[in-house]
Amino acid sequence: MYQYDDLDREVVRNRVIQFKGQMDRFLSGELSEEAFLPLRLQNGLYVQKHAPMLRVAIPYGMLSSDQLRALATICQEYDRGYCHITTRQNVQFNWVALNEVPAILAQLERVEMHAIQTSGNCIRNTTSDPLAGVACDEVIDPRPYCEIIRQWSSLHPEFAFLPRKFKIAVIGAEEDRASIRLHDIGLKVVRSEEGELGFQVWTGGGLGRTPMLASLIRNFLPQRYLLGYLKAILRVYNQYGRRDNKYKARIKILVSALGSKQFTAQVEQEFERNFHIDPQLSDEEIGYARSFFSSPSYQILSDDMEPIDQYPIAYQQWLARNVRPHKVSGYRIVTLSLKHISQAPGDITTEQLRHIATLADRYSFGEVRTTQQQNIVLADVRCSDLYELWLESEPKQLVTPTVGTLSDTVCCPGGDFCGLANARSLPVNTAIQQRFSDLKKVYGLGDISLRISGCINACAHHHIANIGILGIDKKGEEFYQITLGGKTGYESAIGKVLGPSLPLEKIAPAIDKIIQVYVAQRVDEGETFSSTYERLGKGPFKEAVYATDY
Repeated sequence: MYQYDDLDREVVRNRVIQFKGQMDRFLSGELSEEAFLPLRLQNGLYVQKHAPMLRVAIPYGMLSSDQLRALATICQEYDRGYCHITTRQNVQFNWVALNEVPAILAQLERVEMHAIQTSGNCIRNTTSDPLAGVACDEVIDPRPYCEIIRQWSSLHPEFAFLPRKFKIAVIGAEEDRASIRLHDIGLKVVRSEEGELGFQVWTGGGLGRTPMLASLIRNFLPQRYLLGYLKAILRVYNQYGRRDNKYKARIKILVSALGSKQFTAQVEQEFERNFHIDPQLSDEEIGYARSFFSSPSYQILSDDMEPIDQYPIAYQQWLARNVRPHKVSGYRIVTLSLKHISQAPGDITTEQLRHIATLADRYSFGEVRTTQQQNIVLADVRCSDLYELWLESEPKQLVTPTVGTLSDTVCCPGGDFCGLANARSLPVNTAIQQRFSDLKKVYGLGDISLRISGCINACAHHHIANIGILGIDKKGEEFYQITLGGKTGYESAIGKVLGPSLPLEKIAPAIDKIIQVYVAQRVDEGETFSSTYERLGKGPFKEAVYATDY
């Protein structure tokens, strides 16, 4: 993973010192709340319903074991013993004290971490494939390009005050595990027919109040032109994006208003106009970025696995659901699940953080990845270590064997924490998980995605779930809207609203009814929920939910 140089350290250290001064002036009354607002947001600090929340940047989801231990220390000393993994691969502390934030940022700085640009109308954390560098279907590792974008966009004066927040995702594999079509800019690394590396460029995606899928505006952009083309997109957006209405300020609204053809023409014109001014990426610069992501010292191992029928059923289930193939023989990719009935999805405790740091050092070259599904990945585990890793992690509640199932819920903190939320998310998830606690039943359903958002900001990305749930407010009461048919990846689709919203106590029974229709109507056990819904439409599901007396 990327290691800071002296310039990186100086920039982050100065930012910490600067913010401490701003905080001191605010607490003494020298700085007004209005003046302090953009300053705290630029450092990832929100004021939530019950306490301030600090969002920490995890660039493209990469963390070292030392950084995990630092997060654990912060949880213990400044929070309530846990933190939260977000759908943008970042970490949030939900219970920090305002006056202690500068001290937290100082601790983060010592392990090469920060909270810069985790909020505000700027370029946010660049996300990527959590399996980058180890996936069997990868064309090339996308992380060096993520790092180039991170360095270029950090504190960039031209793009520090965009019309609205701006999100970029980069992948380098055949499968889209970062949902690039749901981002302001999505990049896929590809090779031309001549073997040259470059990018497909997608622009104008996003969820929230007006969910839209990005349009392909460049089928092939040579890699040396990457930053110049990103600048062109952002300059067009900066000039023409709406600033009079925050609900219409995202680039997706601009692309929709102009049409993708006209928007593309303006970007190409801007790109050509600055072609000889904007520097191109040299082979040396790209090579330098790649040098931080070289393969670890893999052993030469057989890919043969021992017969698993001699092991406990729970371990066999974990192997089937939470362990994936690796590009190197004798290794596997392990997902440590943060989906346990006793804690909120994506929450991770001090004890779990320290345990995972130890696992990373022992089994995975000292590195881990956060995922958009709010789990943790150990990317380089030897096959011979899998059982021992499972034994060590089972008491820490990290091996729930449900990855990709209905029980692998993605869920925002909702009204229990967030001041923007219209309704609580966590009780809805708990009610559903209690109803679907039988693993045999869950496995029989195959892969189904479930996402729950507490408000229209859609932090859990409920629009792209096979089954999505959105909290809404009805005259001060919590209600929930169900959507069906969402999908991620290259075949991304926005879910359709099933019908009128329901109160909390009726949501879990409604989901049960939806699942019953799926099981009864699927062609065979191999037909996915998504395929069944596309074949039937929402009619049978709607009838089952709304024609039932709960």
